[in-house]
Amino acid sequence: MKALKRLAYIVVTIVFIITSVTILYMQKATFGKTPAGARLERIKQSPNYRDGKFQNLSHTPDLAEGVSYYRVMKDFLFDKDKRNTPADVIPSQKTDLHTLPIDSNVLVWFGHSSYYIQLDGKRILVDPVFSGSASPLRFTTKSFKGSDAYTVDDFPHIDYLFITHDHYDHLDYETIMQLKPKLGKIIMGLGVGAHFEHWGFNADKLIERDWNETIVLDDSFTIHTTPARHFSGRGFKRNQSLWMSYVLQSPSMKLFLGGDSGYDTHFKTIGDTFGPFDLAILECGQYNAYWKYIHMMPEQTAQAAIDLHAGRLMPVHWSKFSLSLHAWDEPINRVTTAATAKDLPIVTTMIGQPINLNDMSSGNTWWLGVK
Repeated sequence: MKALKRLAYIVVTIVFIITSVTILYMQKATFGKTPAGARLERIKQSPNYRDGKFQNLSHTPDLAEGVSYYRVMKDFLFDKDKRNTPADVIPSQKTDLHTLPIDSNVLVWFGHSSYYIQLDGKRILVDPVFSGSASPLRFTTKSFKGSDAYTVDDFPHIDYLFITHDHYDHLDYETIMQLKPKLGKIIMGLGVGAHFEHWGFNADKLIERDWNETIVLDDSFTIHTTPARHFSGRGFKRNQSLWMSYVLQSPSMKLFLGGDSGYDTHFKTIGDTFGPFDLAILECGQYNAYWKYIHMMPEQTAQAAIDLHAGRLMPVHWSKFSLSLHAWDEPINRVTTAATAKDLPIVTTMIGQPINLNDMSSGNTWWLGVK
């Protein structure tokens, strides 16, 4: 009996210590802040906020029917593809962003969902992650070898920073803090501003919006905020901020900036309302049938571009982090096959290699032969 009591005491003590350490660790700035006060009251007025959290347009379970978290964890530990991370160094090209002529319309991709757009005299950055990790635990979810060719020092002043949602592979505290002196306006979904204000950003820099709003950035640039099918959260409590996609209209072209999203009817609605698009930038990787409602399969990515009435598709969300079970290059192989079958022009590029937005006819199959 004494032995059982002693064992119970030890277990309770261990649980208490682990809980206390976790709570203390989660006070670190990297976790950000949940909305409160006037921001929370504004959120509560959103038609997309119900039962204490933001909701998708369609019913969106975290996992597919019949799938358990135990099964997912088991497969992550024991059943990843042997080529889940590349054995070779990811090739890249270093472009001097400081000296790019301001009147040139270019896009430079940095792996995963980070990219720089120079368009009609404006400099735009989307979901920058340059810290080498997509996790609050820096030793986990490390970037692939060679994929971190760029640092914050490589960037000029940014007119507009877009954040699609607050997950660590899209909103990186270390990168954001280093970029802080270089940032103009920051466009984000409702609730994400709580993180930025916690990190010392002035509220007048933040443009925080719900779905289906219009933002006039200046006389020639307009943003329409549009839905995605995903979720949010940097801690234990999910969906306290809104996940986004964006329609970017400049004087010379229209782009769709897609965040993470499962496939759904919202793509066709956006295409019918705002299309056609010169280019749709859509996720193609980190999918699995286990979580099919929150990430598209590559074939669905191609269909989403069709739904959007996109002239060309640029697939992102691959080639930097392993967040699923598939081979690292499976997403790009599958999406290019699907796009070809649909006669959909696809834009692919090496990390750091500039794409001329006025002539997107050329592509690059750099990943072929990379082990």
